Amino acid sequence: MTDIATHSQLSALIRHRRSIKPVDMDSSRMVERSLLMQVLEDATWAPTHGLTEPWKFVVHQGAGRARLAEAMQRIYRETSPPQEFREDKMKKMGVNPLIAPVVIAGVMVRRGGVKIPEVEEIEAVACALQNLMLSATAAGLGCYWSTPPLLATQQFAEWLQIGPEDRCMALIYLGWPREGLKWPQSSREPVESKTRWCDV
Repeated sequence: MTDIATHSQLSALIRHRRSIKPVDMDSSRMVERSLLMQVLEDATWAPTHGLTEPWKFVVHQGAGRARLAEAMQRIYRETSPPQEFREDKMKKMGVNPLIAPVVIAGVMVRRGGVKIPEVEEIEAVACALQNLMLSATAAGLGCYWSTPPLLATQQFAEWLQIGPEDRCMALIYLGWPREGLKWPQSSREPVESKTRWCDV
């Protein structure tokens, strides 16, 4: 049990995690399969009501990233109302998957039936994705959670080959931070401002 992080180490890791966009990743440095498997395994230790484990990870590497980029651009063109279409957004969808060495589609697979509400399955997958990002951060990887609206379209679900009740909840971009990157800083409002104690 001596290899378990202390409370202070865990707190430091949580506070250290930041969104590292694909443009700030080293596109020439691949992520080893063994490390990816460890990160994914860590993700699966999220809480899950009824042990349904409602997560699925579709990992895009190598040529798979180009296919993802093409699909995203095509579906964005097909599903965006003319007044909302933006050329710069479409261009970014074609570039980002090619910059990041790994793009993981995090999917909620509906396994709970009528017994477990969908929202609980969604929450479980969100916890799994947080585990994934914390594990990646601990390994020195940069990660970025992206949720373009096209993830919710039927066209993308069909392309990803997921069921009609399933949901793609995120694209997680993973890669080693580029050399010289200044790690982003952030802050949070005092927890006291968002806490109400009911003890009297």
